[in-house]
Amino acid sequence: MTVSQRKTADLDEPIVWLGEVGAEDVSLVGGKGANLGELARKGLPVPEAFIVTTRVEHLSASVRAAIVEGYRTLGNGPVAVRSSATAEDLPDATFAGQYDTFLDVRGLDSLLEAIRQCQSSLSTERALAYGQRQGITGQARIAVIVQRMVDADHAGVMFTAHPVTGDRNQVVVDACEGLGEALVSGLVTPDHYVLGRRDRLTEWSRGGGQANGASGRGRSIRPVMSRRSLRELARLGRIVARHFGCPQDIEWASAEGTIWLVQARPMTALPAPPLTGRQRRFARTIADYINSRPYPLDMTTWVPHGPLGLQGGLLTEFFGISNAFEQALPEIDGIVERFVPPALRPTPRTLTAPFRVVSRAARHDHTRWTEDPRFREFERGLEEVARQQPASLSWPALVGSPRRIMALARPIVELRKSYLPRVLLAGVGLWLVLRALGRRALFADLIIGAPTLTAEANAELDMLARRVRADASLARAFVELESPEVLHQLRERAELAEFGDALADFLHRHGHRETSSPAYVSAPTWSEEPAAVLGMLAAMASQPEASETTTRAELAMNALRTHTAMRWSPTRRSVERLVAVASAGIAFREDTHYHMTRPMSVLRRALLEIGTRLHHEGVLNEPEEVFHLRLEELEGIPHVPSVPDAEASRLRAAVACRAARREELADVPMIDVAALSDVPDTGDDALLTGAPAASGRATGPVRVVLGTSDFATLRKGDILVCPYTNPAWTPLFHLAAAVVVDSGSVASHAAIIAREYGIPAIMATGRGTATLVDGQIVTVDGGAGRVTG
Repeated sequence: MTVSQRKTADLDEPIVWLGEVGAEDVSLVGGKGANLGELARKGLPVPEAFIVTTRVEHLSASVRAAIVEGYRTLGNGPVAVRSSATAEDLPDATFAGQYDTFLDVRGLDSLLEAIRQCQSSLSTERALAYGQRQGITGQARIAVIVQRMVDADHAGVMFTAHPVTGDRNQVVVDACEGLGEALVSGLVTPDHYVLGRRDRLTEWSRGGGQANGASGRGRSIRPVMSRRSLRELARLGRIVARHFGCPQDIEWASAEGTIWLVQARPMTALPAPPLTGRQRRFARTIADYINSRPYPLDMTTWVPHGPLGLQGGLLTEFFGISNAFEQALPEIDGIVERFVPPALRPTPRTLTAPFRVVSRAARHDHTRWTEDPRFREFERGLEEVARQQPASLSWPALVGSPRRIMALARPIVELRKSYLPRVLLAGVGLWLVLRALGRRALFADLIIGAPTLTAEANAELDMLARRVRADASLARAFVELESPEVLHQLRERAELAEFGDALADFLHRHGHRETSSPAYVSAPTWSEEPAAVLGMLAAMASQPEASETTTRAELAMNALRTHTAMRWSPTRRSVERLVAVASAGIAFREDTHYHMTRPMSVLRRALLEIGTRLHHEGVLNEPEEVFHLRLEELEGIPHVPSVPDAEASRLRAAVACRAARREELADVPMIDVAALSDVPDTGDDALLTGAPAASGRATGPVRVVLGTSDFATLRKGDILVCPYTNPAWTPLFHLAAAVVVDSGSVASHAAIIAREYGIPAIMATGRGTATLVDGQIVTVDGGAGRVTG
């Protein structure tokens, strides 16, 4: 039981013992004390200590008595006296070296003086300057740790990830003889060790900086640390890192063969870990989903239960792949720091995957999936919850509705599990046939011909754009009217009311589409922010009407029919049937994704109603702040109205802390898209290289589109350059001459739609939006993956 869980009367005690505190007690014992308390409570080897709490401002008679008793309990021997501020050892601000520490303190008078100096170090010039640089001013308080001194044979620092490369599979240890203070202060050059997988020593250098191989052969001077001690140290480090959920910077000491942990804090300024080729390939397929930082409510609702969680589940279900998304979005204090592409690992179940795929493919025909009772179940359930008005629900019903709504996606998940195996086999079969015919290059274009719900929505949007193009009053309205109220304003004017009704009908059927990521419920939908739709309509309407052209799929089929083998009718019919089945598989994938996003808008309405009620209670400043909270925190609120004061204060503090942390990370990308590209720089005149996704060449002016607010800037014939895309962006492809994307892969939505529209596309350039500028004339070679000037 932590101090924060004890009776209020106990909180007035001037000292507490290390085993009594934990992460919840930072305000009482500071960051260092809270972290050490966590380790002590977990049973790790931490020297015994008591803590003079932050509530102690003066060493009064009663405080001195408590310190005397605590010192007696420690044996009246030498102790280490360490400052522990409430702003110290945090994930983004360590305050390393800013506050005082005293080692080998002996005697009561020296102890009291060391405590006083630690307390006064809170307001030193260096600490105040550091805090100001970190945006921490006037908030910190300080506690003091009095810890039994370890008579160290050797000591040092351990990083549970490589601090330079970011490699999370390496442990780095610096060690010196005696106390570690000289090492931390930089007065000595320590022995340096790097341990890789299975704790294999891969590098070490002797103090003084001379490098040695892993074995250290050819030198008479032995390393400070034995192999056994290094392995034990690494084992303890991994336990600490797992417990805190992030790589750790750990100070340690060893005495008579026992390793003691004397400090642990999160590693700061740690580079993203280097990616393997397999990680890059997998990350490119889902990078469009991770285009911004998810909120805590995203992480506990739609991220695990929506399209992103679905993909991880399918990999496990079909192929026995583990670790699909575990720890892919690591959180510190409730905020996701970055996206870590998972290293997919096969399991023994992977060996039986072909049998499961073939078995399901034989039983489920994906060309008839909408006849499945599970799809009708999905439609009925969604219609039922969509009719409900969240504002009319009681608090228990409202706060319980998110899990009921998320469960609606389950039938779509099960449908994908059943029908994707035949999709997979059809694609493999077609690829093998085309390879045998020497027409493998036609594969991507042949499978994009089947109609999809996304294409249907795009066609409807094109019809609306034609109406705007043909009606001067409508065209003027798109300039004059304010987009948030456009439907209301259109319907107010008799000559525009019919178009307003048509636009409202379009949004009613397709307004659930996301404006950014389909994985995040925090993102507004088309219906909530019609500016995205209006921007696309304005851009499409401003251009001359395009003439009908032969689709890429038709061109590919015509090219295939010229093959001599296709002159024999049975062969031609078989191949055409295989193409139809494979293209229907792509349509199945796209349409199930479309349906998977439909519950998201219903879920969002329920969550915003929860936020509205908490706003009226004074818990939130705005309803949208609800996304800073986790679902279990909302479910733990007993009733609204009349939220208990203690609960309201706790929720307000959580929102404020997480909002501040998000603001600090505002300029830190979730993923380094440049690291996803494994296309080498050709060294020639290419401005940019990436993964070829749709063949062809096009020349035109660059138009960088970073988000929905830029949609209206795109003109017919522009080279669309963007950081990511999702299906909601695809009407823009009607205007673009080519597409260049920072992230994505040949299998991403952007690549598929680009092939459908017959325009060149390059994915995974990593830096297209940073390299190319508006108006720059470039040539895109989609087949070669090159952009030239």
